[in-house]
Amino acid sequence: MIYHEVSWIRSNVGKFCPQVKMEALEWYRPLKYVPCFLQKPLKSLIRRWRKIPVIVQADKTRAGECPIKQLADFAKCPIQRELPLIDSFATMVSARQLELLSQHRMIKKIWYDREVKAVLDKAAPAVKSARLWDQNVTGKGIVVAVLDTGIYEHADLAGRIVAFKDLVKQKKVPYDDNGHGTHVAGDVGGNGSQSGSEYRGPAYEAGLVGVKVLDKMGSGRLSTVIEGIQWCINNKDTLNIRVLNLSLGSAATESYKSDPACQAVEKAWSSGIVVCVAAGNEGPHPKTISSPGIDPVVITVGALDDKNTAEPGDDQVADFSSRGPTIDGLVKPDVLAPGFNIISLRSPGSLLDKQNKKARVGSGYFSLSGTSMATPVCSGVVAQMLQVDKSLTPDMVKKRLMDTATALGNLTPDEQGAGLINAVRATGQPEGPVLEQALN
Repeated sequence: MIYHEVSWIRSNVGKFCPQVKMEALEWYRPLKYVPCFLQKPLKSLIRRWRKIPVIVQADKTRAGECPIKQLADFAKCPIQRELPLIDSFATMVSARQLELLSQHRMIKKIWYDREVKAVLDKAAPAVKSARLWDQNVTGKGIVVAVLDTGIYEHADLAGRIVAFKDLVKQKKVPYDDNGHGTHVAGDVGGNGSQSGSEYRGPAYEAGLVGVKVLDKMGSGRLSTVIEGIQWCINNKDTLNIRVLNLSLGSAATESYKSDPACQAVEKAWSSGIVVCVAAGNEGPHPKTISSPGIDPVVITVGALDDKNTAEPGDDQVADFSSRGPTIDGLVKPDVLAPGFNIISLRSPGSLLDKQNKKARVGSGYFSLSGTSMATPVCSGVVAQMLQVDKSLTPDMVKKRLMDTATALGNLTPDEQGAGLINAVRATGQPEGPVLEQALN
C-alpha cells in the first residue's frame, strides 16, 4: 500500500480501536492475483462499496449534547442504532465515510461493531441456595433482566416473565429461537414445576425480564447489546430491575477504560443495577477473560465443575472457564458458580434443541455447560441477597459475595477469583430463625 493513501489512518489512529484500524488498512492492501493496471480501479471500488459496521462516539467535552444526527449527516452515513448511553451511534461506513468521521473534531472514538456471542439439578445446592428456600428466600419481589436470545414461555416460568423486549425482530410476545436465553432464565429462577421441584434455579420466585439481543444463531452486534443495556436502565424503576445477567461476550481487544461494552455496564452499575457477566469459555489458557467481563466494577463469574455433587470436596474449575489476568492485568474472575452439565429449561424447536437432542432431559429440560450457565446461578443468588436486604447497593453485593465465597484448594485468584459463592453466608443471616425474623 502507498503511504500517503493511509496517512489519514495513521494521523487519527488514536480514535480507532485495533479492529477498526485493521479493517481500514485492508481497504488499501494490494489485491492478490490482480494485474497491476487493475489494482487502482478495483481498490477504489472496494473502498466505495465495501462497508464495515462501527460504533461512533461523540466527544461531549467538545460537543456539549451529543450531536449524533449532525455527525451522521456530515459523513452521509445512516444511523442504525442510537446509543445515548455511551454518547454513540451505530452505522455502516465506507473508507471515505470513516475518513470523514475520524477527522471530525467532535468524534472521540470509533469502535468496530463486533460480534457478540452467547457464551440445574445440583447447581442450587452447591452454592447453598437451597438451604434458604425453607426460610422463603426465593428471590420473590426481585426482578432479573436476562440479555440473551430471548425467553420461551416455559411452564416453570409461568406468570413471572414481567416484560419482554425484542431488539432483533421486534416481536411483542416472548420467544427464544436459539434456546440459550431460556436455559439461562431457568438457571436464574426456574421453579421446577415440571420436574417435581428437582430442577430449580436459586431465585425460583423472582420476576424475569427477557431482552432479546442475540439472534437464532446465538450471535449479535455489540451495538444491540448496548441498546439492550440502555433499555434496562430506562425501565429499571418501572419494572423494578435490580439484577442484569449477561451470559454473552466477545474477545477483549483493548483496555476496559476504552471498551464500549464496559462503559455501558458501568452505567448500569452506577444506576443501581447489579451486573453479572460471564467470564468466557476460552480456558484453561490465561488472559482469556472476555469483554465486558474484563471490567473491574461488575461481577465476573467463572464456571465450577461440581462433579454433580453438592459438597465442595471434589470441585474444580471447569477446563473451559476463562482465566485471568485481564488485558489490563487485573484479577478476574471475581467468583465461581456451577457451570458444568447444568439442567435447566428447554425451548422446544429452538436451534440448540434441534442440534443437541441428546442433551434433552425429559420433555421440558436441557443440559448445557459454560460460564453462560454459571453467571445466572450467581444472578439468582444475588436476587436472594436483595430479597433479604433491599438496601444493598451493587458495590455492597459484590463485596459480600466475594468476602463470603469459599476458596478452592491451591487455585490462584486468576483461576477462581474469591472462590465458590455461598448464598447462605452472602445473605448475612446464616441461621434459619434469624433469617426468618429479618424477612418479616
